[in-house]
This record gives sequence, structure tokens and C-alpha cells, in this order.
Amino acid sequence: MPTKTFFNLPGEKRQNLIDAALREFSRASLADASIANIIKDACIPRGSFYQYFEDKADLFFYILEEHSARNREQMMSLAIKHQGDLFTSSAEFFESSLHRFIHDEQGANREFARNIFLNMNYKIEYKLILDVKNPTTRERIREFYRNYMGVIDTSGLNIHSEEELLHLIKILRAILIQNFIQFFAGEADEQEVLHNFRLELELLKRGLYTSRSHET
Repeated sequence: MPTKTFFNLPGEKRQNLIDAALREFSRASLADASIANIIKDACIPRGSFYQYFEDKADLFFYILEEHSARNREQMMSLAIKHQGDLFTSSAEFFESSLHRFIHDEQGANREFARNIFLNMNYKIEYKLILDVKNPTTRERIREFYRNYMGVIDTSGLNIHSEEELLHLIKILRAILIQNFIQFFAGEADEQEVLHNFRLELELLKRGLYTSRSHET
């Protein structure tokens, strides 16, 4: 989490450092990224960097959380737009995100996303849901999920509790992540990954048991 010193910087200086870090994390994974490259690009002394952030991971996860917060806002907006239809809003979120990555003129956000998904590990995946180090962020994300689940229309879903709804949301999120990984790894092009994602959503909607199976 950035220090108060970072937040006390003029907005232009804060953004300059974030932009320099985004370029570096777009060029390399967190493990291979260099603080030296970030401070050189941002034109700040090394000592100043450590007044703002604990280390490069601290800066990386701050940027990741900022991106995740915007994604959560979009998820909520789409859920409201589609009157709580979880599957339709999830499909539009995936398709719009994919379109944004493909048509990113600057390329930095696309390459940052590529490095996130192709270097996905438990810590990065967990950070996409819950920042365990920062109580404020943790509570903000928990509040989002409470509000998000409150918007979802469960009347047509075979869901019997908030716990089951949360797990369904986690399953959808896992499907989304795996399809982004396939796309960025070059295992599927835009049309293939869209087809795969839609098919997987449809399988979830239909369920895996036929009516005949339930009778046996």
C-alpha cells in the first residue's frame, strides 16, 4: 500500500510514477521488473521511491488493485444494466474487456494484463479478490461483493443461499480468467475464445444433469 507521502504528491507526479511503473510491468513480469527502470523512466531518485512504496511488489499490487476496482465498477454497472442477469452481464464484461485489450492503441494496459494472466499465481489471483494486507481495501471489496450479490436476480437460478451465489460468481470468475489466459498465451484467437466463453456460460446455465438423470 502506498505511503501517505505518495498520496501527498501533486497529482501529476503521482501519475508520472504510475505511468512509468505500468510501462515496466507491461514490459516484464513482476519477478523480472526492475525498480531501476521505473525510477529512471519517472526521473526520481531511488530514495524517493522507497518513501512512496515498500518495494516493487507493493507498487505492482497497488496498480493491480486500481485496475481491479475499475473492473468491479464495470461489473456492477453491467449487472444493473441487465437487471441482475448474472450470465448476460458476465458475458458483456468479458467481451468488452477482450475488445478493450485488442484495441488498446498504447498497448500498455494490454501488455500489463498479458503479464498478469500469463504469470498468474495464487497470490496474484487472490489479490484480484481480496487484499489481505490492507483492512480498508479488504472491507471495500467485501462491501462490493455484498452489494453485487444484492443486485443479482436469483429468481431464475437454482441458488438457495448467498454462499451458493458467491461460489457461482467465483466459478464464473475462474472461467473468465482461464479464457483470458488462453487468449494471451495464443492458444485461442478472439473468435475462438469468445466461442469457448459463451459455450461454458451456456453449460453452466443449462446444468450438467438431464431431467432423465434426476429420475434415476
